[in-house]
Order: sequence, then C-alpha cells, then structure tokens
Amino acid sequence: MAEEEETAARTEKVIRIQRVFINLLDSYSSGNIGKFLSNCVVGASLEEITEEEEEEDESKSAMLDASSSRLKEGTFQIVGTLTAGKPEPGFALETYSDISREELLIRLLECDVIIYNITENPKQVEEALWAVSALNEEVNHFEKRKVFILVSTVMTWARSKPLDPDDSDVPFTEEDYRRRKHHPNFLDHINAEKMVLKFGKNIKKFATYVVAAGLQYGVEGGILHFFFKLAWLGEVPALPVYGDGSNIIPAIHVLDLAGVIQNIIDHMPKIHYLVAVDESVHSLEDFVKCISKHTGPGKIQKVLKENAYLTKDLTQESIDHLLVNLRMEALFVKENFNIRWVSQAGFVENINSLLKEYKQSRRLLPIKICILGPPAVGKSSIAEVLTKYYKLHHIKLKDVISEAIAKLEATVAPKFAREEDDEGEDEEEEESVEEAQELLDGIKENMEQNAGRLEDQYVIRFMKEKLKSMPCRNQGYILDGFPKTYDQAKDLFIQDDEEEEEEIKGKMSPFDKLIIPEFVCALDASDEFLKFRVMNLPESVVAGTHYSQDQFLRALSNYRDINTEDETVFNYFDELEIHPVHIDVGKLEDAQNRLAIKQLIKEIGEPRNYGLTEEEKAEEERRIAEEHMAREAAEEANREHKEAMETAEKIARWEEWNKRLEEVKREETEFLEAQSAPLRNYLMTYVMPTLMQGLNECCKARPEDPVDFLAEYLFKNNPATQ
Repeated sequence: MAEEEETAARTEKVIRIQRVFINLLDSYSSGNIGKFLSNCVVGASLEEITEEEEEEDESKSAMLDASSSRLKEGTFQIVGTLTAGKPEPGFALETYSDISREELLIRLLECDVIIYNITENPKQVEEALWAVSALNEEVNHFEKRKVFILVSTVMTWARSKPLDPDDSDVPFTEEDYRRRKHHPNFLDHINAEKMVLKFGKNIKKFATYVVAAGLQYGVEGGILHFFFKLAWLGEVPALPVYGDGSNIIPAIHVLDLAGVIQNIIDHMPKIHYLVAVDESVHSLEDFVKCISKHTGPGKIQKVLKENAYLTKDLTQESIDHLLVNLRMEALFVKENFNIRWVSQAGFVENINSLLKEYKQSRRLLPIKICILGPPAVGKSSIAEVLTKYYKLHHIKLKDVISEAIAKLEATVAPKFAREEDDEGEDEEEEESVEEAQELLDGIKENMEQNAGRLEDQYVIRFMKEKLKSMPCRNQGYILDGFPKTYDQAKDLFIQDDEEEEEEIKGKMSPFDKLIIPEFVCALDASDEFLKFRVMNLPESVVAGTHYSQDQFLRALSNYRDINTEDETVFNYFDELEIHPVHIDVGKLEDAQNRLAIKQLIKEIGEPRNYGLTEEEKAEEERRIAEEHMAREAAEEANREHKEAMETAEKIARWEEWNKRLEEVKREETEFLEAQSAPLRNYLMTYVMPTLMQGLNECCKARPEDPVDFLAEYLFKNNPATQ
C-alpha cells in the first residue's frame, strides 16, 4: 500500500513538471525571471507561507547565485531564445538563437507556459504578437492547456485620467485596466496587451495573461543602474534628478515580478490583467536621493528634463519610465497570491539589501590593500601602479592630514565666503562650525607642541574618516606606509562601538570589517641596498623629501627599531589571519619593481570594477592601433634599410669585381706582350724579309696559282740553303 502511494506521488510530480519558454534569456529582466523560476518547485505557491519560512527567506540573500541555478527535481524547466553571440545561462535547459519562425513555433508548442517579456526590447512586441497568433491557430491540436503570459509595462497606463479628479492620490488597480491610456511611445505595447487578452477566450485550451510591471529594479540594477554606476564611480558632485523629481514611479523588484509570474502559473487566476508593483509610493527624487546617500556623494541636483536626452546611457524607453507620474496598487496580487517578497515595502526601505545584491551581481567589491616597508623600498611607486591598474584610491598620510585640515578650514570660513546652504539648517551648521573650530584649534596647538607633527589621536581620526569615505568603501584603497606600529593599527581598525565590551571580555579588540585591508604587502630590502638606491636618486627627486642623508638614515633606523619588537604591525595582521605577502625587493634586482608588481597582481587577482569606460576603450583601441602602426612603420623602415644596405653591398661588390676584371685583363695583356717579344724578333729576323720579297714578286707576276708561286719562291730563295 505504501509503495502504491509513493508511486502515485512520483507520477503526480512528473505530471506537474512544466516546461516554460521565456524570450531573450540573456536580458536583465527575462534572465532573472528565468533564474528564479528554475529554482521554484511547480505548485509551491499554492501552499501558504508560514512565518518560519518567511524568516528563513529573509535570512537568505535575495539574489540567486550561479551555484543555485542547477536543475532541481520538480522545478520549472526553462527554455528560451538568446541574442546571437550571447553565452547560454546555466539555469536554462535549452536555448535558441538565429532560428526561423517555423522552428520557433515547434519549440513553443513543446512548452506548457510561454512568457514573452516586452519591457526591455520594443522589437520583441512584434514577435510576441506573432507567437500568440500562431499558438492560437494551433489551439485545436493542443493535448493539454497552454498558458501565454505577456510581461508588459505600466507605461500603458501613463496618460490615464485620475479616478477622482479631486484626489489625484487614489491609485489605479487591476479593475481599472479598461480605462488605461498609454504613453505615446508605448502604442505597440498596449496593442499587444489587447491582442493577447483577445486570444485567451478558450481558457480550457489556451489561457492568456497580461502583467503590467512597474519600473524593475534589483540584482544588476535595471534602469536604475545608470544612477548606481554614477554614484559608485564618484565622478560627479551630485546625482541628477530630471525635472522637479516629484513624479511617482510605480516599481517592483525583478524577483518579486518573477514571484508574480510563478503565482499566475500555479494559481491560474480568473482575472487576466494583473498589475505588478510593490507597496511603495516613491518619487524620482526619492530613488535618486536614496542611491546618492548610500553609495554616492550624498547630494542630488535637479536639472532640466531635456538633459536626460543628452545622456547616452539612457534610452528613450528608460527616460519615459523615469519621468512617468502614476500611482498604482497591485490589489489582486497582494490579496490572492503567496509571494515570498524580496522588496515588498519598496526600494528605499530595502536599499541596504539592494546595494548588496547589486554589488555582488556586478562584482563591484572593494579591494583594500596596505603596503608597508622601510623608506626607499618602493612603496609609493608600487602603490601608484596598482592604483592605476585596479582604479583604487591612493591613501598617503600627508595628503590625508592636509585634506582634513583644509576641510576644517573651509567649514569654519566666514559664511559669505561659502556657498549658501538650504534654509532651516542654520542651527546644525553653527554646531558643526563650532566643532570644526574647536578641532582645528586643537590640531594647530598640537602641531606647535610637536614641531609640526600631529599626535596619533588626530592622525588615526583623519585616517579612519578617509577609509570610511564613500569612494574608499566603493572602489577600495591602497594604504601607503601606514600604520607603522602595532598600536596604530589596533587604533585605526578597531570596531568603535564594541570597543568597551571587548575590553571587558579581555579578548582581542574586534576589527572594523568595513575598513580593514584585505591584502597586506610587506616590502623589504637590506640596508645596503636601500642606501645605494637613495644615493643614486636624481637630485630633483631627493629635493624636498626625507631622502636626504641624515633624514633617511634616521627614518631607516627608526623603522628597524620598531620592527624588531615583539608586537609589530605585521603581528597585528597575522593575529587577524590577514597574513602579509613578504617581498624582498633587493633580491629581485629590478629597479622599476616590475617583478614585485607582477607578484602582487597575481596575489590580489583581477580588478573588481566596471572595467574600461567607452572613452577608455576607445583610448585603448587607439593606443593599440598606434602601436600596431608604429610597429609596422618600424618594420617597413627596417626592411627598406635592409634592402638599401643589400643594394649598396651589391653595387660595391660589382664595382670591385669590375675593377679586379680590368686588372686581370691588363696583367694578361702585359704577360702576352712579354711572351710574344722573342717570337716577334725571330720572325722579323728570319722569316719576314724573305716572305715580304716573295709577296712582292707574287704581286708583280700575278700567277694563276699564287700559293704555289710563293712556295716555290721561298724554296728557291731560302737563306739557309743559299
């Protein structure tokens, strides 16, 4: 009996497995919806969520990591299309790209649920209309019911007239969908909504739903990614708010939207038009101000709406979403669906968890480095290279102190010399001015008493403020040559709010995870190597630094004394299990510290930022192109030079050969002349006189056979016979 029940349960589970098609799985919205559904068990939303489950869900990260995207038993099987050239997501069972409509229809007919998301790519509207029409034509051949869900946008409600002319705060709900008026740029979207609802008449065979989603946020950021990136980079003094910023933007976390879709598939509700928004009523100013406060400069600046169109990172569709003014309430979703909300209260109330998932999904994790070592070992030069490579903030003690004092002096400056602040902040301003003046007086007095040096209490305070600043918290930092001692490190990185508690317990003081370095580099070299390096520095480099002979030797001796004690700064990091990377610069025999830098980059790993900007990419491409052209020009010049050299050598060899040939000819001529002299003398003496006489006689006689005549003459007149 038990075996039969187990078999029946397994059969039911197999029947409940559903194959879900989603278009453009490589996009932000569809990708996160697909990943969410791939981890949802079919029918799970039909069960009530207990308080224990809610607490368990809250304790987990809202973002689904790649490791959880493996196919699980009983979950939705995700298939879908991809943009050509995009990698296949790990959660998808199958993906299709560059396939014909006929083949795509075959794939759609294999699925139980078809989801078309038209919130990000307007070009997908036409494909969604084709898909729902093609499926409707095949409805009589369906073996079981299919569900078509169109994920649309609240922009199809953007120009709707208020429900109550006297009270514009009354929100729209699903029941008002017939009264909706679309934004002019979303005509295709509302036509698609109407068409999808029209084809859903035969509910038993083909059920269709439309979900009007608010502005999607969460995980990688969505449209709000523009503001997140601007704030994180810290390159502007204030984040822009387009217009007066009072317009209300309906919004929803992308994973909560996925939860709504999950509930539609499981519940098959009777109403076919649903609104998917969270419970917040946030204006554009609320969104931007929240982002600026928690990850940016902390300020906003209201600019003209037209300025948005000058921003190349915002599309027309994104701008329309940011400027919409609409109050909506997902009444049906809230009352009838079982959703494990990630951000039910809205963006502002959940900003900390949203920031966490945003930074993790984009790998925007700060790199915090501390470089320590004796004077002249190369700390600053290495720090500068790493700062540029990782795009970090180079923290030098002298600069931090100067910056802090300048900031205090600016705070206590006369009011007319500063920019006017908003009204209503006079009392707070006066208090801050008094505190700044008191601190500034204490600093000046302390510096006078210590011959221009500051005591550790002030140094630690300024350094801690710098490390806790938003730029250092976002990108990270490279701490150059500080802290120098165990006590300085302990005071700098201590967790302030738990200090007393830990002292009572008698344990090691806890460290502040927000500012503690992740990597510690301990550079070192022998005293002889460091002295030799300083002696060979150019005078222009030494001027105005502590590298003069007396100061350098004193600083080196002081460093050695400090680091021979039992409690050194390196011991502090060892106690926290942050083991320093020790590099002996002297043994590397590399004046430019390239080997040390290479070793540190290998230890630290890849950069954790947005990567190169478009301008930097263009600059890098230009640099590579210039290097390629220069290399080709150099190769061409070398080739031409080589050819010229070879030609010159050939000409020289030819001339040398001709010269030698003439010399040989002359020598041969002289040799022949020398050899022919005796023979010539012999002929002239004994042969030529008689021969000439014979020839003369032959000419006179003109015989018929001159040769015979000449032979006979020579025989008769031979001087030897006479």
